Amino acid sequence: MKNRDQQYLNQLRDYYAENGVLPSFSGIAKLVGLNTTSAVSTMVKRLKAEDYLVSTQDRRLAPGPRFYERPMVEETVRAGMPEAIMDPSENPVLIDHLLVEEPSRTVILRILGDSMQDAGLLDGDRVIVKRGAVCKPGDIVVARVDGEFTVKYLAKDDQGYYLEASSPDFEDIRPQSELELFGRVTGMFRQVK
Repeated sequence: MKNRDQQYLNQLRDYYAENGVLPSFSGIAKLVGLNTTSAVSTMVKRLKAEDYLVSTQDRRLAPGPRFYERPMVEETVRAGMPEAIMDPSENPVLIDHLLVEEPSRTVILRILGDSMQDAGLLDGDRVIVKRGAVCKPGDIVVARVDGEFTVKYLAKDDQGYYLEASSPDFEDIRPQSELELFGRVTGMFRQVK
């Protein structure tokens, strides 16, 4: 993609993030600084050809499959002494592809409490959960135990299945009457303010 189209796309992404819709052709012209709707039409055709934009049935512009891709830096970043990072690679990543296995079965839940902090799940984090997924001991799951929901490791011993916190400060949870697995945690994210 040409630098100019990348700039236009970035402006459209920012606009969409703020407004939840894409502007009209005349709105795009004002937003990106093009003089005519004909120039906008040409730019939109290029972005459609690369799947960044699509037209809906009512002929409005909408984000395409690649609209949400983000550049991926193939390097790691040190938490200690600073070091140089290379430019973003040409292999962009769609965050949904990393975190969402099946969109129709995926929900996002907010963590409350600190019983899973040793597993890296902190109070306020969001977990991505695949509802109805096959779960095995060792998986982090969202489960309903005796009518109440919790997130814990699924464990099994000679007494059967139970739930285990990652922190040793919390006791195992054994169901009194029912243990129903809602889903398996497939990822998590945290907003840093």
